[in-house]
Amino acid sequence: MTGHPERARLQRRTVTLLFITQILGGVGVAVGVAVGALLLEDLTGTSALAGLGQSSAVIGGAMLAIPIVRVTGSHGRRYGLVLAYGAGVIGALLVTTALYLRSAPLAFVGMFLLGGGTAANLQARYAAADLALPANRARQLSLVVWATTIGAVAGPSLAPLADAALREQLAGPRYAGPFMASAIGFAIAAGILWSFLRPDPLLIARSENGSQSAPKASIAAGLRVARANPTARLGITAVALGHLVMVAVMAMTPIHIKHGLHDPDQVTTIVGIVLSLHIAGMYALSPVAGILADKWGHRQVILTGIGLLLAACATAGTAGHNHTQLAVGLVLLGLGWSCTMVAGSALLTGAVDASQRPGVQGLSDLVMGVAGAFAGAASGFVVEYTGYPVLALLAAIVVLPVTILVLRRRPVNDRPNKEST
Repeated sequence: MTGHPERARLQRRTVTLLFITQILGGVGVAVGVAVGALLLEDLTGTSALAGLGQSSAVIGGAMLAIPIVRVTGSHGRRYGLVLAYGAGVIGALLVTTALYLRSAPLAFVGMFLLGGGTAANLQARYAAADLALPANRARQLSLVVWATTIGAVAGPSLAPLADAALREQLAGPRYAGPFMASAIGFAIAAGILWSFLRPDPLLIARSENGSQSAPKASIAAGLRVARANPTARLGITAVALGHLVMVAVMAMTPIHIKHGLHDPDQVTTIVGIVLSLHIAGMYALSPVAGILADKWGHRQVILTGIGLLLAACATAGTAGHNHTQLAVGLVLLGLGWSCTMVAGSALLTGAVDASQRPGVQGLSDLVMGVAGAFAGAASGFVVEYTGYPVLALLAAIVVLPVTILVLRRRPVNDRPNKEST
């Protein structure tokens, strides 16, 4: 078994590497989020289908969890993360090609594979938890989530610069530049992980638990474990429904802003600012969510997240075209997502041992992705036919069932310091 000082050293090294790559991956993901709906509305001519672009990226990240889980279970975190970022590179290049060819179908395929960047960013939080002690698992996980702040906040604001640079230097089409930036960010992140994420944290955690062989990991195996583990199920549900609410409201905010403005350049700038603030809310205070989850308990932080999500829906839904109020609502939306994501992820990770984690964590990301994909797809149609305020109201209603699950009597072993390592 690895001694405590050596384990601590490996944990610090792992978190440092993940911190760096999360910045790069955050740029890639955030740039795509900032202009994805706008470019698809441009290619398809309707805001209803624009929502399907975000949906394609989310479902892509969810479906890619299936091969990522298998690769991670067999070979470790390094192989799984590189596979995910590689898919993101291909997706970003396909979207760029689609803009040159004016091909909406190819753009949807590209957005699907672009979800690999999201999958990598999400899986990285679990890599940070593999060697963390139970008493500070949520804190360690949240540090990697927080690292995304730098790239994710910068991404939407860099989108206009990347867009202008490609159009001016290479006479490229509008929105192509940001996706080229995504491809570069994902590629560098993959290269760093492939070169330096050694030894692999998941493999070390398995060896400490006395499991030298790699068990067969799959989503189906994760589902079997989750069925028998109510604590893991709560973590999965909190993460998924928090993500659903966030995606539903966030995906259509750029379209809502666009409908109140006429200058395309002004739309890109305001969308960039609002989404940068939203993404700051998602990631900037995630270490606080982690510290509180370790100190207060995961359920209390999940409840806090639910309250923030409800406040966000009320604020954004009543903002009209007041961009300041809309930005406040999007910040609250990000904070609510952060609480449910950090506390829910730490809860389900601590509920199972290291040999079961890839399958259960992959299941969580799959369920989260499907929930987000549904939200992204439905949000476009809701806004098209009923408006943005109704979308915010429906999103608020959806998150309420989580409250019932959280308030159920807490199992004896559902405490941060009692969880399995």
